[in-house]
This record gives sequence, C-alpha cells and structure tokens, in this order.
Amino acid sequence: MNNSDAHAQEHRESGDVVVEVTGCPKEDARTVFDVLRRSFVSDRPADDPPEDASAVRPTVWTATVDVTEAEESAAPPRLSGPVTVEAQGGYWAVDRLRRHLADTFTVRVVGTASGDQEQEVRLRLESRDAA
Repeated sequence: MNNSDAHAQEHRESGDVVVEVTGCPKEDARTVFDVLRRSFVSDRPADDPPEDASAVRPTVWTATVDVTEAEESAAPPRLSGPVTVEAQGGYWAVDRLRRHLADTFTVRVVGTASGDQEQEVRLRLESRDAA
C-alpha cells in the first residue's frame, strides 16, 4: 500500500451505527432488528429477542450494525404503529442506514444533532401502507 492509500484508509469512516429502538411494542422492535440483521452485520443475535425491561418505564433496545456492506431486504414487514429509531455514527454510515430503512419502511427524520465526525438522527418508522 502506498502512502496515499494508507492515508485514505486511516481517514475512511467507520461503518458502525449504534441503533436504539423505543416507543413501540417489543414485537415491533424485533421487526426493526430483524430487518437490520438481514441487511447488515449486527452485534444483536437472532436468538436475542427484545424483552420489556419494565412495566412502568419505557424500554430502549440497542444494537450496533456495520452498514459497510448491505444485503437486499425481503418484502416490507408490518409494524403495529410508529417506531422511534435513534441512529448514531459517522455521517456516511447514518445516511446509508436511513436510506436502507427507507427502502423497507416509510421513514421521517424528526430530529438531528451534528458533531464534527458523527451525527445522531431520530427517525420515525411506519409500515409502508400506513403513510
């Protein structure tokens, strides 16, 4: 590898995105994680279904996905209602995640926070025919 290749490799953005799902039943959280797991490498195994942590407080389920390489999504799944997803990572990676989710769900950006190297985006997902 020559110097310019090494320099480019050092500055290449990570494909990791931290994904938090909240504001929905655990079945909808599982649907979102299943879509992400079929599409990207994820640290959340298929045999780790989301569970409610508390009957009183909202639960936030998390996973980290690597969006560097994407697989085609299956037919769009159904959600019982709107799902809130927070995605945090590099600009390229978060945008790729958002675009991929938009291939499966109706996606609306409802908030953003930008930093020097990373951004956080709040998305609202709904079933395709619900919008």
